[in-house]
Amino acid sequence: MGLPTYGEIIFVMLLGLIWGSFFNVCIVRLPKDESIVFLRSKCPHCSSLIPWYLNIPLFSYLWLHGRCAYCKARISIQYPLVELGTALLYLALYWQLGLGVRFFVYAIFASLLLVISVIDLYHQIIPDELSLSGLVLGFVASLFLEDVGWKSSLLGIVVGGGSFFAIAYLYEKLTQREGLGGGDVKLLAMIGAWLGLRSIFPVVILSSAIGSIVGLTVMAIQRKDFKTAIPFGPFLAIGALIYFFWAEPIYSFLFPQLTLL
Repeated sequence: MGLPTYGEIIFVMLLGLIWGSFFNVCIVRLPKDESIVFLRSKCPHCSSLIPWYLNIPLFSYLWLHGRCAYCKARISIQYPLVELGTALLYLALYWQLGLGVRFFVYAIFASLLLVISVIDLYHQIIPDELSLSGLVLGFVASLFLEDVGWKSSLLGIVVGGGSFFAIAYLYEKLTQREGLGGGDVKLLAMIGAWLGLRSIFPVVILSSAIGSIVGLTVMAIQRKDFKTAIPFGPFLAIGALIYFFWAEPIYSFLFPQLTLL
């Protein structure tokens, strides 16, 4: 890629803020099976419809000091965080890929990971609409981009989904309780579709390590035992993004003796 320009950086950041606003709609409505297209935005407290000039990503939250313009109830910090997080994520993609076809394609992947992570954090579910559609999109992208290739994408789906399914099945049989959910199985299959076969084990190792550290810390702070349910989707998403940005050094560090797949 060429040198970044201020115009492109501003464009990418604005694009992230706008799409981040839409992702907040998805995060709130998908778990409720509500339309993400046809319903107007409204205050969750007083149900007042929000006009467009009070619904400008990030800026409206700052202008209103984080409160509804009508009932003055606090607006969840989720909204500006998701908008800003999307903008920063797109900026990182732009820095890595430049402003071209690959940027827009992988922005879809990163966006899916972000929305899935927040929904899983709130509800401990991963909607099939996101994971399965993301799986299909990842495989279709592999047909046109040389980054992964369709064979590696297909093997990533099979090995990613299959390995987690086997782990979940054996864990449930041995302990008589659910460990990994079906959503995690589909999410890893989706990640395999986008990043290919060689991503599976590094992503699992990274997500497990990060999840263990965070999970043990949370349990220690809240004084809970190992039966506490902690959503694993966000850690898979973090592991996938870390691998995406630093695939070669990570793979070389974890598997220095293996021939790259």
